[in-house]
Parts: sequence; structure tokens; C-alpha cells
Amino acid sequence: MEKKTPPEGGVSVSKGKEMDDQPRRRGFHPIYLFLVVPFVALLWVPFYNRIEPELFGIPFFYWYQTVWTFLGTACTIPVYLYEEKKRK
Repeated sequence: MEKKTPPEGGVSVSKGKEMDDQPRRRGFHPIYLFLVVPFVALLWVPFYNRIEPELFGIPFFYWYQTVWTFLGTACTIPVYLYEEKKRK
């Protein structure tokens, strides 16, 4: 990529790829819905705002959120793999 020397106090101009040369977006794919699942599950607080059932003495409110830490990761992996496949 060739760069011109900017005039004093000016802006440098580069000759290279233009923004129009970039690939277009393909649009929405249903795999992206996996990213919505953790948000819905954790933002709907009345669903898990309770004590019972306990798991090893831990109230449902706490272990439900902890389990969603791992489930959220599991929901992100398919989207990541799709994006990596699309990139190749």
C-alpha cells in the first residue's frame, strides 16, 4: 500500500482497498438465535427468583445463574464455529 506524504498539518491519503471492495454482509442466520437464549433465560428473573429446589444446600436462585455461566458458553460455541467456517 502506497502512502503519500501529508502536507504539513494535513491528512495522509493511502492508495489501497476502498471500503466498497469489502465483502457484503450475508444477513441474518438462525444460528445467531443461540446468543439470545442466555439473555432471555437470565433477564426473566421471576422465573428463577425462588429458593426451592436446592442443590447441595444452594438455593435455586444462585445455582441457576451459575449453571447459565456454562450454558451461555455452550450457546456461544456454535455461533463461533459458524463464523470461523464462514470466514474460510
